[in-house]
Amino acid sequence: MNPEKPPAELGVPPLEIHDLTVAYRNKPVLWGVDLVAPAGQLIGIVGPNGAGKSTLIKACMGLLPCASGWVNAFGKPLSQSLGRVGYVPQRESVDWDFPVSVMDVVLMGRYGKIGLFKRPGAEDRRIARECLEQVQMLPFADRQISNLSGGQQQRVFLARALAQESDLYFMDEPFTGVDAATEAAIIALLQGLRSRGKTILVVHHDLPTARTYFDWLLLLNMRVVAFGPTDQVFTSELLQKTYGGRLTVLSEVAEAVGAKAR
Repeated sequence: MNPEKPPAELGVPPLEIHDLTVAYRNKPVLWGVDLVAPAGQLIGIVGPNGAGKSTLIKACMGLLPCASGWVNAFGKPLSQSLGRVGYVPQRESVDWDFPVSVMDVVLMGRYGKIGLFKRPGAEDRRIARECLEQVQMLPFADRQISNLSGGQQQRVFLARALAQESDLYFMDEPFTGVDAATEAAIIALLQGLRSRGKTILVVHHDLPTARTYFDWLLLLNMRVVAFGPTDQVFTSELLQKTYGGRLTVLSEVAEAVGAKAR
């Protein structure tokens, strides 16, 4: 057993990452990531393109091999805590032509509770219907997933995550490609999860809304630039350090930060 790993006991953080390094074809894309996520917080992961944001989430979920380091959830290796972890992938990474109904997709979220080889029962279907109702997609339960708009598909994937009844959620750019109404519905849903003590990490690319959407921010550019409460981390100095010269085009963000400082 790795002596640095904390014991599994009550009160441990929902997520702890230690010295996590990930490489593609021997080229590191994440270097020595260390962080401890506080419980019951809505956490945004922001940084420039190629910073390793999606890579971080996939590595945490065990979908990518790690060159070094480890990831614990609730005091155990994440592979032993998957029943308490929910995941919403990027919409672009999903094969939407697969012939499956909206209800079937949401019921997939129940397999972590009932097992892969058991059929969902009446209680699982009741939970799935409630989750679809939360994202305003229950009338589409029998619709083929491929026949939905991008925003509707994203809502269905959120319903699937809700059906997992998890305590820790990873979401990879859930706001991408959705309309304003869907974005508002998603943030309300995430805030509702937080109010129930859930911890949610969200890859996000829009800096102006990052300042208002999230309690904590992780500024990432291959390494952790900063991690902490949004009002402490969302500063011109740290954003410049994260984005470099690319931040100069984000005048709206710079002005907002400056106005807040004044």
